[in-house]
Amino acid sequence: MYDLTGFQRDLLYVIAGEEEPHGLAIKEELEEYYEKEIHHGRLYPNLDTLVDKGLVEKGRRDRRTNFYTLTRRGQRELEARRDWEAQYVDL
Repeated sequence: MYDLTGFQRDLLYVIAGEEEPHGLAIKEELEEYYEKEIHHGRLYPNLDTLVDKGLVEKGRRDRRTNFYTLTRRGQRELEARRDWEAQYVDL
């Protein structure tokens, strides 16, 4: 996870928190969090990067709609990140 951008890590968290979210649902969730518009030119290349890194799988719901799920590796990476953060932040 060290080589991911903050935006890519946020994508992983959103995907982990939803059941097979499609791109628009992910976009809407991040727009609410960032309080600004997320452009398709930012969203989809970053999702593709996560797929290429083996952290996310992309499925097809229909001709126009893809959905995303974490791979086992993506899940392990998120868990390792949370453990690492817990060393420094005690909430």
